[in-house]
Amino acid sequence: MKKLWLIAACVSCAVVLLFSSCDFPQMSFDENYLIGKWTRRSTLSDGQDCYRYNADYTGATWDTGEVAGEEEAQPFTWSLEGATLTQIHLGEMGQKVPKVYTLKTLNDSTLSYRDDYGVSFTFIKVK
Repeated sequence: MKKLWLIAACVSCAVVLLFSSCDFPQMSFDENYLIGKWTRRSTLSDGQDCYRYNADYTGATWDTGEVAGEEEAQPFTWSLEGATLTQIHLGEMGQKVPKVYTLKTLNDSTLSYRDDYGVSFTFIKVK
């Protein structure tokens, strides 16, 4: 019985060492696809949530049901590392509000990500 337990313990250790030494590939996305305007149906109003990502890592977001248009958008900066999209929103009083998302899809027509609470968002590219 002791031999059987010792063999099981050795096999378990070998499996743990084997899998802990492996680096699993990280998903990554081409940030060039992100550049442009994206929209999705707003759940908070009768408008659409709109995001614009610029090549200089700045952007803006607005809801067409709440503001007159893009000129009143909330500015943000963004970065994309692997599958992690980080937006730093700039509040009216200069405060910085970070928002972090995990990308699921990013191509020339679809942007899909989820937040840390498991809520998913899907956008279509308009420009």
